[in-house]
Amino acid sequence: MLKAVQILGWSSGLTISQRLTKTRKSSSSTFISTSTINPLNLFTSSSSPRRILCFKNLTTRMSSSRPGSDPVPNSPTFVSVQSAGDVRKIKFCQWCGGPTKHEIPDGEEKLRAICTHCDKIAYQNPKMVVGCLIEHEEKVLLCKRNIQPSHGLWTLPAGYLEVGESAAQGAMRETWEEAGATVEVISPFAQLDIPLIGQTYVIFLAKLKNLNFAPGPESLECRLFALDEIPFDSLAFSSIYVTLNLYLEDLKNGKLKFHYGTINKRPGSSPSDIRAFTLDYHLQP
Repeated sequence: MLKAVQILGWSSGLTISQRLTKTRKSSSSTFISTSTINPLNLFTSSSSPRRILCFKNLTTRMSSSRPGSDPVPNSPTFVSVQSAGDVRKIKFCQWCGGPTKHEIPDGEEKLRAICTHCDKIAYQNPKMVVGCLIEHEEKVLLCKRNIQPSHGLWTLPAGYLEVGESAAQGAMRETWEEAGATVEVISPFAQLDIPLIGQTYVIFLAKLKNLNFAPGPESLECRLFALDEIPFDSLAFSSIYVTLNLYLEDLKNGKLKFHYGTINKRPGSSPSDIRAFTLDYHLQP
């Protein structure tokens, strides 16, 4: 379950190792497509094959930030290092309970928490979030969240992958838990990495096996939205915003494709500002 999407986890250890559609009048953002031929604007670096999906007119929206949050310097190096999490918060070993020291192990480049008793290293690894984009008669199924963060906002049914299940199994389980829906996974649709918070989203296209669905404990409401009624102004996360825009773009172009990209939040922006980002390294067939 996706109860703490802003919190990093650490799990493994080794011994000393558009809205592609038209711009909404109520929104200040404009969707920038990544298609090779598209009437919308295209941002492409001449020195790099990287493609960027971004949103205009964000200067007024970027001024807000949560109390106590520090702006992230506009440096890829800084972001890549800091996104690993604050290793100094790891005070005790998860295996034996011994106190940790914070050093850079031989042969490595990053500061690690090392147990002073058993010498095991606490590696901080990204979390995988899996979910389903459920299609039914030109509608998509969304859930209104009943938990923080983003309580009361809409999202695709998704959550953390559990040990012992495949990504597709986890996506189906999360759909059942959050929407009470039994689905058939059709194909993977998007993998979206968010390095700053240590998460990777894997979203599958799926279809309902029947029309029986109802909100689970983590959802206030579940509803099928027509494509032109998707509540883009009330979505919970940037990852869901990107996924639904890519889906609509593919439908417009007449072919659903698999998408990979990296979501990088704008420096200094609030975590709750789902439009303050760029989609870098957008790859598609």
